[in-house]
Amino acid sequence: MSLELQIDRSIPAHVPEAQIMDWPLRFGESYKGNPYKDLIDPIHAKYPDIFYTRDAYPGAQPAWVVRKAEDITEIYKDNVNFINKGFAPFAMLSGEEWHLVPAEMDPPNHARYRAMIFPLFTPGAVRSLEDKVADYASHYINQFKDRGHCEFMSEFAFEFPIRVILDLIGLPQDMTAQFLAWENDLLHGHDLEDIAAATKSVVAYLRSEIEDRKRKPREDLLTFSVNAEVDGVKMSDDEVLGFAFNLFIGGLDTVSTNLGLQFWHMATHPEDQARLRANPELIPDAVEEMLRVYASVSTFRTVANQVKVKGATLMPGDKVIMSTTLAGRDPDAWDNPTEVRLDRKPRHISFATGPHLCLGLHLARRELNFAITQFLKEVPQFGLAPGAEMEFHLGVIQPRSLPLVW
Repeated sequence: MSLELQIDRSIPAHVPEAQIMDWPLRFGESYKGNPYKDLIDPIHAKYPDIFYTRDAYPGAQPAWVVRKAEDITEIYKDNVNFINKGFAPFAMLSGEEWHLVPAEMDPPNHARYRAMIFPLFTPGAVRSLEDKVADYASHYINQFKDRGHCEFMSEFAFEFPIRVILDLIGLPQDMTAQFLAWENDLLHGHDLEDIAAATKSVVAYLRSEIEDRKRKPREDLLTFSVNAEVDGVKMSDDEVLGFAFNLFIGGLDTVSTNLGLQFWHMATHPEDQARLRANPELIPDAVEEMLRVYASVSTFRTVANQVKVKGATLMPGDKVIMSTTLAGRDPDAWDNPTEVRLDRKPRHISFATGPHLCLGLHLARRELNFAITQFLKEVPQFGLAPGAEMEFHLGVIQPRSLPLVW
């Protein structure tokens, strides 16, 4: 029996037929054009505040989708009615029983494990990486700055931030291509068999690395996780795996995705690019504004108790999608929400909010700021290559390629 047939995709009886809508950001699919303008903005114009979709959840499962930023924020903060346990399909696909640490944890365990991890990603800890981040950014820019063109995704977005996170985790740089292939299947794969195969490969590799750190400790996050204690007790092997897997999927895609989207904006909005060149002090706020307008990630919860959201009855076991993409372009939350205003006061939930606020947000911000600052210093005004046709992964919105010329 295939993995496809083991997942229940039936529509629960309590879901009204009128609330079942199409969801365009299906995992494993791609789109030619502007997915924000063409796919996301019409949802705000035509859809109810909460709707149900047949295949939006990981594994192409049905789920509720919440449209408005205000309601998404409330769900993020409610860890009584909406829980994280079991939202990711990876353990199931690997045929094992473990969970992402701390992403799939709920109170009270979540707070204890997060407190153990939090010091690794504070602003102070991230500042200690500034020289390394700057060196990596300059290294990759130097490879193509005199050439007059680059394929930004493969030559920079999937090189610079990934080198940083691999150093932190303690994984070898010479396996970057293999790691990216696995990551692509995990987050952008369409066939569950391929996603399962990639999951099993990553699990086997990480378990091997974890065993290596037990024998030969190093100065890296894998060694930290092997030795870390929560309430005086070391994490189990499955918990260490869940921590490492969480770092792997978060670290190898998130910043790369946002780099692609933000440089796509600058390439297609030369007036904004020119303004940032003339006023580099605007870059930090511009990064936050583009994180809002081009948010790319959906996060997931399972309903724990019967609860109403905007008149809809959600039952225990229902899946819920909080799309930061929808939240960032909500016309009830923003004045002209689709417009990038470089000096708009930063405010968004693209890193989530509440107890599960992204632990890596300080590092991500630092990398995005360094990348834009260095690129604008070293490379003249750039744009899309003539005739370039943009295509984006959906699920997690990401440019498949970004050919730039200058």
